[in-house]
Amino acid sequence: MNGTPTTMFEIRPWLLPIGLLVLGWLLYLLSPILMPFAAGALLAYLGNPLVNRLMRLGLKRTWAVIISFFSLLLSTTLALILVLPLLWQQIVYLESRLPRVLRWINREGIPWIEKHLRIQIDRLDMELIGQWLSSYWVEAGSAAGNVLTQVAKSSMDIITVGGMLVLIPVVTFYLLLDWDELLERIRNLIPRNIEPRVSLMLRECDEVMAAFLRGQLMVMVALGIIYAVGLEFVGLKLALMIGLLAGLGSIVPYFGFVIGIISATAAALVQFGNFDAVLMVWVVFGIGQAIEGWVLQPYLVGDKIGLHPVAVIFAIMAGGQLFGFVGMLLALPAAAVIMVLLRHAHERYQQSQLYQTDPPAEDDSDSE
Repeated sequence: MNGTPTTMFEIRPWLLPIGLLVLGWLLYLLSPILMPFAAGALLAYLGNPLVNRLMRLGLKRTWAVIISFFSLLLSTTLALILVLPLLWQQIVYLESRLPRVLRWINREGIPWIEKHLRIQIDRLDMELIGQWLSSYWVEAGSAAGNVLTQVAKSSMDIITVGGMLVLIPVVTFYLLLDWDELLERIRNLIPRNIEPRVSLMLRECDEVMAAFLRGQLMVMVALGIIYAVGLEFVGLKLALMIGLLAGLGSIVPYFGFVIGIISATAAALVQFGNFDAVLMVWVVFGIGQAIEGWVLQPYLVGDKIGLHPVAVIFAIMAGGQLFGFVGMLLALPAAAVIMVLLRHAHERYQQSQLYQTDPPAEDDSDSE
């Protein structure tokens, strides 16, 4: 009793790592039912800035949440209604044109590669590929029928899946309603002696996640629209599919651009059979890259991400491997938090005695 208060963490320093291990174990056990809650929390985090803007205009939080929630819900529903039928038409078109694509590869693509790279490549076996595709579609149709049959037999499966999907907007709405209060309660749980530093780290985590999640998602949507509209002007019949593919792929820098321009070039060669269309495709992707580099990235994302493209790929794959779809949802936020924690740990290490200890001085007598 020397008058100095001691915290529980000073008395039992092993409680924190054990608590984190128990939390991770519980998350692993509960991962099958966490999807609607993880998705709802992610959507609430993305939508909270819009709610705050409406509140600054004078609206109460309840009305701001209602307006934001139903605006986002309505816009998403309209987008799906408009996009899904067109996307399905393009999938059907691609399936019907696939034999022509394979023939073009044999007659035009492989000879061009052999001529310019001076290598020999075996031609595609059209009969074997045709048999494989036919068997694949038959098996896929049979599998889909079996799945539908099993789902139809099990009403509980239908209720479970439907309940999961319905829970996402419900969880999102209630988390948005109490978001600021929840954050304040979490902040008040932090021990007072470490609260300033933890708050600083949480603010940095928020900046990184906001830049990556909000900013990069808007960049992905914008690039998908730019590529799809541009390729539609060129006259490419797979414009929407390739635009969406390039937009989604842009979550990893340059990956969406590479995938999109290769797919669009091949589709233009097969559809038009001349390099004029290919040149127009390249112009579309060049304009998209210029807009991304000069407008979208600086204004929507900024320079606060710091996540290396390889780290992004690894985080998504690791999250999916460990926790399935829930892990993929939480992978990038977790990677952003880990990056901030590692940066602070690196700074503490450089300030530590272990790092700054001077090397032992050489004995002058030995040198003489």
